[in-house]
Amino acid sequence: MCRNYFSGVLFSISLLLFSNLAWADQATNVFTGKEYLRQNAEQEGVIVTRSGLQYEILQSGNGATPSRRDRVVVHYRGTFINGTEFDSSFKRNKPLELPVDQVVKGWSEALMLMKEGDKWRLHIPYQLGYGNDRYGPIPPKSVLIFEVELLEVKKR
Repeated sequence: MCRNYFSGVLFSISLLLFSNLAWADQATNVFTGKEYLRQNAEQEGVIVTRSGLQYEILQSGNGATPSRRDRVVVHYRGTFINGTEFDSSFKRNKPLELPVDQVVKGWSEALMLMKEGDKWRLHIPYQLGYGNDRYGPIPPKSVLIFEVELLEVKKR
């Protein structure tokens, strides 16, 4: 009886500690992300939209601009604010085709501002990314940086 009781108490304490650590990580992500975005917004060439999306134009194209209903073909590289890469179509040497309206809000917003041939660096606040959710290697409330090259717009 006593052993089961202490096992239950130990399990409860472990669960509580783990959930507090997860919360602390999220709080750190929010603080670090906000500070990163604040400093980044002051950099030359960084454009900040009303939603909070930040982008830099690395290369200008002159092709079509996609609408929400279109599909696009892109090359991209995704990193965290510490520079750690979590995904890259460049490394796979295979562009990705996707619908503009079925990606994170930050991507959708940026894509609808881009033209074919554009290459931009996006700085996406967590609210325009995966929000409070973990997505594969991406922790909750993470600010994300993507280098996106719009190769083709497939109009619907």
